[in-house]
Amino acid sequence: MIRKILVLAVVLMVSVTGVKAQLDIQLHRDFGRHMYSVLNENGNRPLWTSTVEDFITDKWNGSTYFFVDMDYNSNGVASAYWEISHEFAIGRKGFAAHVEYNGGNGVGYYVNNAYLLGAAYNYNAPDYNSGFSFQAMYKYIQKNEKPNNFQLTAVWYLNFARGLFRFDGFADFWREKNAHSYTIFISEPQIWFNLNKIKGVDKDFNLSVGSELEVSNDFAGRDGWYFIPTAAVKWTFK
Repeated sequence: MIRKILVLAVVLMVSVTGVKAQLDIQLHRDFGRHMYSVLNENGNRPLWTSTVEDFITDKWNGSTYFFVDMDYNSNGVASAYWEISHEFAIGRKGFAAHVEYNGGNGVGYYVNNAYLLGAAYNYNAPDYNSGFSFQAMYKYIQKNEKPNNFQLTAVWYLNFARGLFRFDGFADFWREKNAHSYTIFISEPQIWFNLNKIKGVDKDFNLSVGSELEVSNDFAGRDGWYFIPTAAVKWTFK
């Protein structure tokens, strides 16, 4: 019953009419296979990842967020993963109800469907140059040996140097029985240099260059801690 309620909530949130959105497309060059021999077995770790993400607010002070990651090798798309979430505002103090879906697949494996439901607190500075969100959720992982779990998520952004740089990212910590432990951690901080903030560059030239660092523990079947950087470009549609 809980899973059915969560599925229904996900379907409903997709239909919400957004009134304000920010879409961006990213392309990352992964350096993991050059740093960790375990990631270079058979030389088949994808080198390139594209990300499409969108954040949409609605007239009820709620918001919808989604992203889609696709990894590429010489044969084409090697794996795909996506998340979509909606928050229903509770008053005007930053509190919200949060509902989310995660899932994906790759060559010979699936990322099990996960349904999340919980609460969030969001803060944005008056000038919207910085902000953060914290979410505490129940997480149902379909077909996992222990499907009933929890997840804690933090999200942040900071624009500085008059908008020339942006530092953003997320951190997830959740319980999930896996081959190495019962918990998983992943964080992906990003730093971006916004070319349209350079004097003389058209303000509508929304290209950014930067980097992401994937910090993880017992994630994606790997044992222990990994620190994997990327080189990236991003185009933002406003």
